[in-house]
Amino acid sequence: MTGYQNHKDDILRRLRRVEGQVRGLQRMVSEDTYCINVLTQVSATNAALQSCALALLDEHLNCCVTEAIGKGGGEAREKVTEASAAIARLVRS
Repeated sequence: MTGYQNHKDDILRRLRRVEGQVRGLQRMVSEDTYCINVLTQVSATNAALQSCALALLDEHLNCCVTEAIGKGGGEAREKVTEASAAIARLVRS
């Protein structure tokens, strides 16, 4: 079971919203919309995608990592390392 299983509908709703934003960006470029307006929408799309990523990370920490720490051992270290790497990727993006 995935950590976000209980909030899967919310995650899917967020991703569909991002998908719609990307389609809107394509339409804006096709219609030769002013550059700054397109960039503003790119920024909004990035923010929506980051919000989704943070929600997934929160679910991972509260479910998968917490569960692994409760069990202890190598799996706990692996999950913490995995979460740290995911956080590092998010910070770089």
